[in-house]
Amino acid sequence: MSDCQEQAVGASVPMADVTEAIGEFIHEFKGFRRNIENRIQKQEERMTKFDRKSMMAGRPALSNGAAQEAPHQKAFAAYLRSGDDDALRGLNMEEKALSTAVSAEGGYLVDPQTADTIKSVLNSTSSLRSVAQVVAVEATSYDVLVDHSDIGSGWASETGTITETDTPQIERVSIPLHELSAMPKASQRLLDDSAFDIEGWLASRIADKFARAEAAAFINGDGIDKPTGILSHAQVANDSWAWGSLGYIATGTDGDFDAVSPADAVLDVVYALGAEYRSNATFVMNSKTAGVVRKMKDADGRFLWTDSLAAGEPARLLGYPVMIAEDMPDIASGSAALAFGDFASGYTVAERPDLRVLRDPFSAKPHVLFYATKRVGGDISDFAAIKLLKFSVA
Repeated sequence: MSDCQEQAVGASVPMADVTEAIGEFIHEFKGFRRNIENRIQKQEERMTKFDRKSMMAGRPALSNGAAQEAPHQKAFAAYLRSGDDDALRGLNMEEKALSTAVSAEGGYLVDPQTADTIKSVLNSTSSLRSVAQVVAVEATSYDVLVDHSDIGSGWASETGTITETDTPQIERVSIPLHELSAMPKASQRLLDDSAFDIEGWLASRIADKFARAEAAAFINGDGIDKPTGILSHAQVANDSWAWGSLGYIATGTDGDFDAVSPADAVLDVVYALGAEYRSNATFVMNSKTAGVVRKMKDADGRFLWTDSLAAGEPARLLGYPVMIAEDMPDIASGSAALAFGDFASGYTVAERPDLRVLRDPFSAKPHVLFYATKRVGGDISDFAAIKLLKFSVA
């Protein structure tokens, strides 16, 4: 084709039409590109979800247990509100470690979040639990082996005769576990309110009742269907102390401190405790006794009592922390109103980690009772680690 013919053909197509055609092409191309990008994005999202599922399925059992707490909590909440235990019954025993050996007659184990709340409250209350040794057991009792004698020793030369050392005396202390229960109640109307925090309410009520019952038993419990308290054991003058009893220091005045040197008895009870226990020792007394002791001064007029400068820290007496336990007796004739010792060595609290709740909508209509139970025990595990101050002449 000649140049003249090409110019004639080009001249026959208007420039506006060419521009419009190019614009339509670009618009369609952009739409096509967006479509491709959307498809790629959706494919990536599907692959990401698939990877997450694969990772969750491949997690070890320890991590998997944490991820499965939420279903247990949801199922437990449904049981508390309406009595619907189908979801709890359906939890697989292999997947739910906390649901083993649980029946409706014995109650259902609380969800981990509620159990942790109760545990934190018990550990933070003014109870011997906060300073004692706490162990978790699966049996019906816990045995403590204590060597309360010195093993014989001696120096030996390379050629000298070695004499046989003494045999250590081992004491076995068996701490049985007892059932501790609480029975808070709520109206069904309150439980039907979805805004009502049933788990938080139940945890606070159970923790409050458990804490008060434990605190009293660890001090004065007689060991019959409850832990054995520190003051339930025989008390003898410290000069006559023997294993199986607690040694005491007398104030020298019946029902009071000495009128001339009241602080001397406190110093005496500190140094009656063995040096191996003093570094971790704590004073235990109630508020009335603390009100008397904190007024004491030494010979130079300085207070023996030092208030804490930081929140949450205990006050100190002669440099040792003070725990206020309201179940300790008041200052009275012959009372052991003050204890001093290394309670982490001297007293052991044994408990099962599970906490069960049984819903009872029939016994207190129109209210619903929640029967909560746990198993706990406590007793002195080292009689040499605790000393008492007795308000008596001798």
